[in-house]
Amino acid sequence: MTEPPLTVDTVLVPVDGSDESADAVEYAAAVAEKYGASVHAMYVLGEELVRGIETGTVDEDEVLSETEAFMDRVRDIAAVRDVALSTSNAYGFSTTRKTQHPGSAILDTAEDIDADFLVIPREPLSGEPGEVLEKAAEYVLLYASQPVLSV
Repeated sequence: MTEPPLTVDTVLVPVDGSDESADAVEYAAAVAEKYGASVHAMYVLGEELVRGIETGTVDEDEVLSETEAFMDRVRDIAAVRDVALSTSNAYGFSTTRKTQHPGSAILDTAEDIDADFLVIPREPLSGEPGEVLEKAAEYVLLYASQPVLSV
């Protein structure tokens, strides 16, 4: 029996609470189901939220509540496909590290969790503060060492 051309144990899907990122979770769950893999959903907080949390103008508990509500939606999607799911949150920006941005945060997480495959939403530029992944998609496509599906 020949080896499959691709072995996938962990699929990373960054999300930001947008409908487009929920669609990406659907694709990630389908890939995971096909390969018998698990999904790791990473909620990426955008620059405005990070700055607001750091300056105290945004309630961190409210942000966590909103991210958790979205992750419930992610859990439901994974459950439909019967794939294992893990989650994390990450600041997509830093006021102290110039090199931290959504793309680098995604690739760092991919390395940390040993992801074999990435699914990233490629969203239209909408200007919504919570939707940060459109800024990361091109970076991830250029620099990821794993296969990437941009949806």
